[in-house]
Amino acid sequence: MTGLIASVIVVLISLGRCWSSNHTIHHLLPATVDLSSLERITRGTVNDVVSRNITMVLENLLMNYENSQLPTHGKGIPTVVKTNILIRSMGPVSELDMDYSMDCYFRQYWRDSRLSFLGPIKSLSLSIKMLERIWRPDTYFYNGKHSYVHTITVPNKLLRISQDGDILYSMRLTIKAKCPMELRNFPMDRQSCPLILGSYAYTTRQLVYEWQEGPSVDFVPGMALSQFDLMGSPYRNLTFVRREGEFSVLQVSFNLQRNTGYFLIQVYVPCVLIVVLSWVSFWIHREATSDRVGLGITTVLTLSTISLDSRTDLPKVRYATALDWFLLMSFFYCIATL
Repeated sequence: MTGLIASVIVVLISLGRCWSSNHTIHHLLPATVDLSSLERITRGTVNDVVSRNITMVLENLLMNYENSQLPTHGKGIPTVVKTNILIRSMGPVSELDMDYSMDCYFRQYWRDSRLSFLGPIKSLSLSIKMLERIWRPDTYFYNGKHSYVHTITVPNKLLRISQDGDILYSMRLTIKAKCPMELRNFPMDRQSCPLILGSYAYTTRQLVYEWQEGPSVDFVPGMALSQFDLMGSPYRNLTFVRREGEFSVLQVSFNLQRNTGYFLIQVYVPCVLIVVLSWVSFWIHREATSDRVGLGITTVLTLSTISLDSRTDLPKVRYATALDWFLLMSFFYCIATL
């Protein structure tokens, strides 16, 4: 017993020395144990528990979930889908094909009370594989020609669910849509290019689209078009009547004004100079007929080349544009000089 008491006293004395020399408690642990390792182990254990809890929550939510039914099925009210668009870039705008393209973030919000849950996590960011297991709106673009979702390096989609069942579904799209143009005042014209979206199968009794509060159609700061100035982008809610019934539709119109700088340099100024050049024949002696005729024909052929080149990017419309009338007047002056 006396030996045991002596051993305890020795241990207490050594502990006091370690404390007085400002050594931390980890010096009393074995050499093979590190506090950072213990911290990583603890953090990994907590993460595993959270992951298991999230998995259990999702499995419970989807246990009796029917993804073919609308969130408000059986309640007598339509499901409301709110939408906004952030446009990253826009163009080109093609007069020949009468269409335009843009790169944007397309976001949709709706509430599905069947997916509400309780827990310490306010929202869950889920894999896009969950999109196949839940209901989502069948949105399509009425005037779309060729649109696609970016898939490099993975499909650019985002799915987020909150505790109340609010769902955010976002994707990055490149949209190519039709834009009917009136070119009578070309190249001093203004165009309004619409973008129309809505549901393909659900009528207004089942699904209603609304623009989200705030700036529903926004642009990345510094975005600009090469040939147009964006004057505005008004948007509104519409109802489109088809044979199957009435459908809720959203429309945004991009009002564009064409810049005339390119045509001023490439067409207007050269034509004016060629017409002035044709007047040189007035200073040529009247008996030098071949010289005066040669100069006149050269100016006419040059105007013909400019006229043909200016029409390559325009459709074969049934009316004359403002540029056509200007070129015809230039022809008239050159022929009158001849």
